[in-house]
Amino acid sequence: MAQEDASSTASLQFELEAQNLKTRGLWTDAFKRMIRNRLSMVGLFIFLLLFITAIFGPNLAPYPYMLQNLDRVAEGPSVDYLLGTDDLGRDMLSRILWGARTAGIVAIISTSFSLILGIVLGGLAAYMGSWTDWIISRAVDVTMSIPQLLFASLMAATFRKPVADWVDAMYARTGLGFFSTPTYVDLIVVFGALALIQWPAYARLIRGQILSLREKEFVEAARAVGVGQFKILLKHLIPNALGPLIVLVTFGFGGAIVAESGLSFLGVGVQPPQASWGAMIQDNQLSWRYRPWLVAVPGLTIAIVSVGINFLGDGLNDALNPRQADT
Repeated sequence: MAQEDASSTASLQFELEAQNLKTRGLWTDAFKRMIRNRLSMVGLFIFLLLFITAIFGPNLAPYPYMLQNLDRVAEGPSVDYLLGTDDLGRDMLSRILWGARTAGIVAIISTSFSLILGIVLGGLAAYMGSWTDWIISRAVDVTMSIPQLLFASLMAATFRKPVADWVDAMYARTGLGFFSTPTYVDLIVVFGALALIQWPAYARLIRGQILSLREKEFVEAARAVGVGQFKILLKHLIPNALGPLIVLVTFGFGGAIVAESGLSFLGVGVQPPQASWGAMIQDNQLSWRYRPWLVAVPGLTIAIVSVGINFLGDGLNDALNPRQADT
């Protein structure tokens, strides 16, 4: 009897190890598919260029992004100003480079917040079920039924004053310069607004993945050898749900950048004089007929970044889909 139990335990452990090896093999195959997809490599290049520019761009900018040269107002591209100047005499190239930092910060932090919130709530809904699943699922349905940009604008406009009051109170209490800059109010509001519109997609995905995976043989094998529920969730369920989640996060970066630009264009996102691609379009929209480059340059930048991230997301989706045939 003891020998049979030992044999059964060894067999179950072998099945778990086989599942881990299979998972590692899928990631290796995915990487090979990824590098063979030219469009995804273009998207990866644009994605990396965005974040490299966000880190080092302000140091490479030829002028400070707020510097005004009133003798060179609304000029076209020239040797001194490669992308021209706006109506206040500010260098467009410098503001584009600084706007990349705004876009990168917003994309990373807002997507991270929404991802964490979505994983927690989606995991709770799938694992606890019952009324917890019902409440979270209804919250997801209600949030996703509201137009995202409208909802984000409402949240940003509603919470800007309370956030500004809190920042002022923190500055009065601590004296830290971090709380004395209005830009941080804008960023906190944008982070929160975008997280509130993005989390339902992550929650729905992680809930569906866990519901489909928790009845798989390798999960049953883990339960049979005495692995705890929390360890099963962390070691087996979430890692096996990472493929679709990574794809969604990639698209989320692009969505966050476009949404931030939309909020700034509407005047409820990052406010002047902070550089934001959406705010640059809004500031110069009246000059479109006479100086179209003032709108075209930031608009084209948003389009290139968005399309590049979509290429990357499509490539990841093809690479991480185990049913995708090699081409």
